Amino acid sequence: MSFDYDLFVIGGGSGGVRAARVAAGEAGAKVGLAEESRYGGTCVIRGCVPKKLMVFASEFAPMVEDARAFGWDISEGPFNWPAFRGKLEAELDRLEGVYRKLLAGSGVETFDQRAVIVDPHTVEMADGTRKTAKHILIAAGGRPSVVEFPGSELAITSNEMFHLDRLPETILIVGGGYIACEFAGIMNGLGVAVTQCYRGAQILRGFDDEARGLVCEEMRQNGIDIHMGTNVLEMRAEGDKVWVKATNGTERVFDKVMFATGRVPNTAGLGLEAQGVELGRKGEIVVDDYSQTAVPSIYAIGDVTDRVNLTPVAIREGMAFVDTVFRGNPTPVDHDLIPTAIFTQPEMGTVGLSEEEAAEQEPVEVYCTSFKPMQQSFAGRAQRVLMKLIVSQSTRKVLGCHIVAPGAGEMIQLAGVAVKMGATKEDFDRTVAVHPTMSEEIVTMRSPVR
Repeated sequence: MSFDYDLFVIGGGSGGVRAARVAAGEAGAKVGLAEESRYGGTCVIRGCVPKKLMVFASEFAPMVEDARAFGWDISEGPFNWPAFRGKLEAELDRLEGVYRKLLAGSGVETFDQRAVIVDPHTVEMADGTRKTAKHILIAAGGRPSVVEFPGSELAITSNEMFHLDRLPETILIVGGGYIACEFAGIMNGLGVAVTQCYRGAQILRGFDDEARGLVCEEMRQNGIDIHMGTNVLEMRAEGDKVWVKATNGTERVFDKVMFATGRVPNTAGLGLEAQGVELGRKGEIVVDDYSQTAVPSIYAIGDVTDRVNLTPVAIREGMAFVDTVFRGNPTPVDHDLIPTAIFTQPEMGTVGLSEEEAAEQEPVEVYCTSFKPMQQSFAGRAQRVLMKLIVSQSTRKVLGCHIVAPGAGEMIQLAGVAVKMGATKEDFDRTVAVHPTMSEEIVTMRSPVR
């Protein structure tokens, strides 16, 4: 049987675009791709990229204070949100153009509309056009979700945070994951009065307890009003503001309420179950180690599979898919020891196991230090940093590395190489310190604290 394409990709985010252009440009496949929204997906359009630019913007206020402490005569003015937002939107437009050029340059045929699956080898576009393909790759990503309750339609999500007409004076951020915590830091840095509530006992569930405890403490020191064990019961509009009733009995009015309480895969209405593609409890596509679904011709990568929802992971999954299907080199996806950064303020970088996870599986040694870095200390700020290594007593391998510090994301990328290679504590000890830096503490900790 002949097909219109060797591969048809549904979704123009980081994973789908990488798989499409490598399959077409390097593996010589004939590839089509459909995207109903904007090219670049969550990461480029409504995630990592605009978020990190907002983090940068929000960090200048304390820099001005530090500069004065270092002898600079600098005065602090108000933040100009409309000017920043205009530049941000222009940058996102530019990046979307880059993605489109990459696809065109690789020979991928693109369709700017929704596509659904009508049989194991056929997709149908919104305009009724049908295309056949030997293989179909679903890379439709995920989206923020808000549980329904009275007034829940008044909540905004991370998607809308980049396009606010004006900065609110007050905001309630609901959630305790990295997206909620990052936006709490961003808004606080831009001069917004931030209240954050989370139903759990501590923010950043799943990360190392000591590291997330320090992040929480520093967020509070920075002026964020954090309430644990608290959830929203009810909301209603009061003029252009939002009245909120919480489980702790408080009733308050905020300019905006942002929910960051979870994300769900974009699988609804794609026609998957009718074709025999298995979906999980959250609607995620169930795949094997090679990203193949229960239907042999259909594969899925990225957030739509709800495995590890990170942009570089989706890209890696896309590359492994091309290796497996088009290069005759079956390549399972490697989800082990993925370094990650959380752009809270202070920033957090982590790779490997938390102390709690490691201690559950074997006897460990914990090396940890917390201190005030030279730059902030000189400026009179009290922000503390943390450097932590979890070491196996038997193999001496470093099982986990956790950093809370300015630039932690940059540090953890390089530490991640060592941990992925199986470096031991003695390998770290043999490495000469780079002085004076914060990161030198990672190789100078000699005695375990427990």
